[in-house]
Amino acid sequence: MSTDAPQTTSHPTVAFIGLGNMGGPMAANLVTAGVPVLGFDVVTEAMETARHHGVQVVTDPLEAVAQAEVVLTMLPSGRHVISAYQETPGLLAAARPGTIFLDCSTINISEAQQAAELAQQAGFRAVDAPVSGGVVGAEAGTLAFMVGGEDDVVAAVHPLLDIMGTRAVHCGGNGLGQAAKICNNMILGVTQIAVGEAFVLGEKLGLTHQALFDVVSKASGQCWALTTNCPVPGPVPTSPATRDYQPGFAGALMAKDLTLATNALDEQSVDAQLGRLAAAIYSEFAAGDGARQDFSAIINTIRENSSSHEA
Repeated sequence: MSTDAPQTTSHPTVAFIGLGNMGGPMAANLVTAGVPVLGFDVVTEAMETARHHGVQVVTDPLEAVAQAEVVLTMLPSGRHVISAYQETPGLLAAARPGTIFLDCSTINISEAQQAAELAQQAGFRAVDAPVSGGVVGAEAGTLAFMVGGEDDVVAAVHPLLDIMGTRAVHCGGNGLGQAAKICNNMILGVTQIAVGEAFVLGEKLGLTHQALFDVVSKASGQCWALTTNCPVPGPVPTSPATRDYQPGFAGALMAKDLTLATNALDEQSVDAQLGRLAAAIYSEFAAGDGARQDFSAIINTIRENSSSHEA
């Protein structure tokens, strides 16, 4: 990507805080589209990569925020987001009047609502817009955004979301973007385990992977975990299984998201036995090598556990 991408005053200046595996490509896509981006990350290598892709990096995040109309955060946890907002001095203290705080991190619903409230109490506008699509989607600009916030604020950031992704769904007020993502990923975690279990059962019954795929992909068991993220090599040439389970969406991230789902289940007193079980399974998976593998590699754990149970 060229480092001399054209700039245009038709776009707001964006302070992009968090230039990691997801944030870096997202910021680069904004630059390519002509958005002025000032970026910061605590990791030097991330800063250098962003600089290479045309982001104007700064050594002090407050310097970026002071010049921005939109502050976009992409941070590891809600604790990091709230701390960045509140630190003395923090992002809220450095922002100028009229700034929009756009948080694309995946965090607890209550934390997203707290972050929005902090921004609003300081006189700013706030949106939560967690993403789906992984690093591949971030690089390709094909992310899906689940957006929470007031109508006018969501409309104001929509052009930026359109640059970084192909779909943005307004889910309701602040925090409800996070709610939608957590619900979606709870379904995904459960179904990926179910698909893995079905393939291991099929192996033991003598079914080929292709035969099982051909039946289920056109039957009532059809789902994304099968037709896009097929956990065995062969039937879906683009699935992580064909690349030795290089993520995709890492097991550590699925474990994190299912922990967020469990927190929400506890807060709302929901009897979700499969969601809680999936969270426990992925927590154990991510404690080992699974943290750095695609989450569909859970099938290998299912195989190993199945073999250990044989007489």
